[in-house]
Amino acid sequence: MKLIIQIPCLNERETLPETIAALPRHIPGIDEIEVLIIDDGSTDGTAERAAELGVHHVLRFPQNRGLARAFTAGIDACVKLGADIIVNTDADNQYEGTDIALLVAPILAGRAEFVIGDRQTDGIAHFSPIKKLLQRWGSGVVRQLSATSVSDSPSGFRAISRRAALGLFVHNRFTYTLETVIQAGRAGIAVENVKVRTNHKTRESRLFKNIPDYLKKAGGVMFRAYAMYRPVQVFSRIAFVLFAIGALTWGRFLYYFVTRGTAAGKIQSLLVGTTAIILAFVVGLVAMLAELLAANRRLLEDLLVRMRNMESRVGDASSRQLHAVHTTGHASWTADDVRVGGPTKEALPAPSPPS
Repeated sequence: MKLIIQIPCLNERETLPETIAALPRHIPGIDEIEVLIIDDGSTDGTAERAAELGVHHVLRFPQNRGLARAFTAGIDACVKLGADIIVNTDADNQYEGTDIALLVAPILAGRAEFVIGDRQTDGIAHFSPIKKLLQRWGSGVVRQLSATSVSDSPSGFRAISRRAALGLFVHNRFTYTLETVIQAGRAGIAVENVKVRTNHKTRESRLFKNIPDYLKKAGGVMFRAYAMYRPVQVFSRIAFVLFAIGALTWGRFLYYFVTRGTAAGKIQSLLVGTTAIILAFVVGLVAMLAELLAANRRLLEDLLVRMRNMESRVGDASSRQLHAVHTTGHASWTADDVRVGGPTKEALPAPSPPS
């Protein structure tokens, strides 16, 4: 059983040593552990520092592509590097590395294929009251959209089985967290929550500027993801609202026409009602077309899953070359290494002092 811990990075040279040092070297039920760094266009030497710290693989982009694409590229690379389980964590040491064992436990037990670390945001000291409220509200919305019981949908600390990873696709550039939960829930992937610990805050978020900016971007991601996987439900509801508006305004026009024998001055209701009913009909047709497109998308995703699976069997060397994954040559972490005094946290190079 092979576990690969992937860490998307953007200028994380200073925080990476602490993050790597906190990772577990052995987990019961796991035969070998490797670390993949996805350097998303860093300019501070993050990739070089990662190699010095003993990571096993580095995937580097020459320029920033965004967190969602970095996550997707990492998942693709992990699958091709033979991972049975993939754990995603942040480079700023936000999450307690030893809790990775808790994340992978439901997968090892066969209860889940997608496990999300619940940060228990109500207890995080540096979260403002409004941020805690929005976290609860946002996770509640995602639970409804995904038909899951996810407690902390924005959490990036998650474990994914190989089978689930083969079928994950992210279509936005902002974040992978929300879309993958909705996709997993609607695809019937078994999702589970695990309570995890968080560390002290090391820096501000680089994903968004402020809370309104996050709400705008996250709202769009959630709507698009739900519409992609449940198009009929989305467009049929819009059509129903338009039809209801049309029926009410038509009813107002008919009421005055029947009871008073004239509808003078109420012609606007007739126009609005007719327009709304026509739009409802058009949106209904869009719902049908969207469902046909969704069926084609599902077929394409099935083909991509098969392609990913076949590519992963080609061989490590060709896979690494194809996806620009640089293998550093460091040996995988195994239980035997721990027993004989192999790679340990203490054996890692000491973090360099901040410049």
